[in-house]
Amino acid sequence: MNRAGRTVLDHKGELATLPPQGPQLIVYADRFGGTIKALGEVMRTSLQGVFGGVHVLPFYTAFDGADAGFDPIDHTQVGPRLGTWEDIASLSSETTVVADVIVNHMSVRSPQFEEYRLLGEASAWAPMFLTMSDVFPDGATERDLSRIYRPKPGLPFTLMRVGGEPRLVWTTFTPAQVDLNIKQPATWSYLTDVIDQLTASGASILRLDAVGYTGKAAGTNCFMTDEALSLIARLRQYARKRGAIVLLEVHGHFSQQVDAARYADLVYDFALPPLVLHAIFTGDPKPLEHWLSVRPVNAVTVLDTHDGIGIIDVGANELRPSDAGLLDEAQVDHLVESVHENSGGTSRLATGAAASNLDLYQVNCTFFETVGRDERRYLLARALQLFVPGIPQVYYVGLLAGTNDLALFQQTGVGRDVNRHSYSRREISDRLEQPVVRALLALLKLRARHRAFKGKFTHDISDKRVALRWRHGDAGLSLEADLPRCRFMIRATPEGNGAPLPDGELLSNGSDALRVLGA
Repeated sequence: MNRAGRTVLDHKGELATLPPQGPQLIVYADRFGGTIKALGEVMRTSLQGVFGGVHVLPFYTAFDGADAGFDPIDHTQVGPRLGTWEDIASLSSETTVVADVIVNHMSVRSPQFEEYRLLGEASAWAPMFLTMSDVFPDGATERDLSRIYRPKPGLPFTLMRVGGEPRLVWTTFTPAQVDLNIKQPATWSYLTDVIDQLTASGASILRLDAVGYTGKAAGTNCFMTDEALSLIARLRQYARKRGAIVLLEVHGHFSQQVDAARYADLVYDFALPPLVLHAIFTGDPKPLEHWLSVRPVNAVTVLDTHDGIGIIDVGANELRPSDAGLLDEAQVDHLVESVHENSGGTSRLATGAAASNLDLYQVNCTFFETVGRDERRYLLARALQLFVPGIPQVYYVGLLAGTNDLALFQQTGVGRDVNRHSYSRREISDRLEQPVVRALLALLKLRARHRAFKGKFTHDISDKRVALRWRHGDAGLSLEADLPRCRFMIRATPEGNGAPLPDGELLSNGSDALRVLGA
């Protein structure tokens, strides 16, 4: 790792080195500075001491394709308008770099697929690409096809002419993204070439994008199958030998997150955002309390990402039809409608079948908009995130308390673009001076610096109140929240001295908050 991490035992009793537990930034380089080099400058100057790592969202050729870089034409090349591999290496020499390995698919415009489409089975790349007959060589029944899980309605195939013949090519997400056949040596060679390039340039956390969809197998729902778990284990072993660890991106029933955590170094806590929102909207912390008692410890905590806020992660769903969710149907409906109301209806325009969305189980909205631009609610949500165990990641739009970018959404028609604003350097500087952002920066610095977070976590949750506590030796921190009043207090006890700080003071005087908190 780039910086000292901590060594733990995984579920097989093997040693694993996890990165520092300080906050990380999630960002598109072109939308937060313009280039990889400019992103590094922002991290070194305006954000110095705030983040210990950065997830640079896909920066490959082409990073501005049909799915904001998640449909790479060439996964081993940096988009020339963003920079070079030397720029990635320079950034990774200063901070932990998280990079995406897009394991499920590649672009229809990739040279490999273009040759396959032209030559068909005569192409050397033909084995890499998955068709319906690869999974169902004897044909598929209605039951076979209807049970296939994908994040949007319809079957996951696109009719294409390949080698002059019509073929049903597997396209889980969009017709621009063709799925890979993970059983083929050519695919493994392709994926290891990608990992080799990333780790050679210093990336030390590899995010396995859409990995749950990789293991298609007849007689299953084709999601998080044994084949997918086997691939995860194999990629993890390969990455570890090259000094990196893997982070799984899996949206599903919450129990699948718990299961998946046993096979990876890190897994996202996608249940946290809707549970935090539910607690703030209703004053009911019980679902959050239950989740804190069962969630995996090797987690990356988020409130917002480049995707929408996952609802599937807390509700009942077809993936585990006999298991309840963390929230019942009425609670989920209330949560979604509350977000739509708080955003003035803009999230409704950008969510589900109302827009060109890849994932119909997510609500598209900036996190600041989900709480109705209420600064008190927003800081309470962030405080809860930062006190929950794990590696906290903050999305760049959320860092700047950004609002829904309706102009971009109207221009592209893509729902998730409401939460993907492009900030100029001037906009970044201006937003960083806003009181709510200064207060968030103070909270992030506290999370990054206070040694209590290296110790033991406990929680005490009762009716409408939440207390989250950390202690390491004589250093202690506690977050005490009154949900109905939407107020919180952080008490820091370095060297045994208590220092209460109400959120109102943090909001109005963020620059002095660290001193008061004793960080």
